[in-house]
Amino acid sequence: MTVDRSAAFRAAVERGDADAAADLFAPDAVFHSPIVHAPYEGREALRAILRAVVRVFEDFRYTAEFAGEAGHVLWFRTRVGERELDGVDILTDGPDGLAELTVMVRPYSAATELRARMAELLAGS
Repeated sequence: MTVDRSAAFRAAVERGDADAAADLFAPDAVFHSPIVHAPYEGREALRAILRAVVRVFEDFRYTAEFAGEAGHVLWFRTRVGERELDGVDILTDGPDGLAELTVMVRPYSAATELRARMAELLAGS
């Protein structure tokens, strides 16, 4: 994994720039949602999701990161409404950009609030 892409992703997310974050992904990138069973495919689908996420998450901050040959993990804390949420962004690299983003979040009560708010925003896009 190139550290440059993961660092650029982190910087874009931290400044709330969903488009810059999405531009780091390959055109055929895959997003695994913490709240939807089927993966989303393609950079543009990921772009719509990231745009919604930067509107839903409040007080977002990365608190740790871990790297290995298989990828890069960014641990974050945020709020969704009144719910505190912990999560990780798992990034895998590919030859044409970041190839995959998997997000996991906890606790369940915050995940259900996230699901409701994301569904509302994505239905309007």
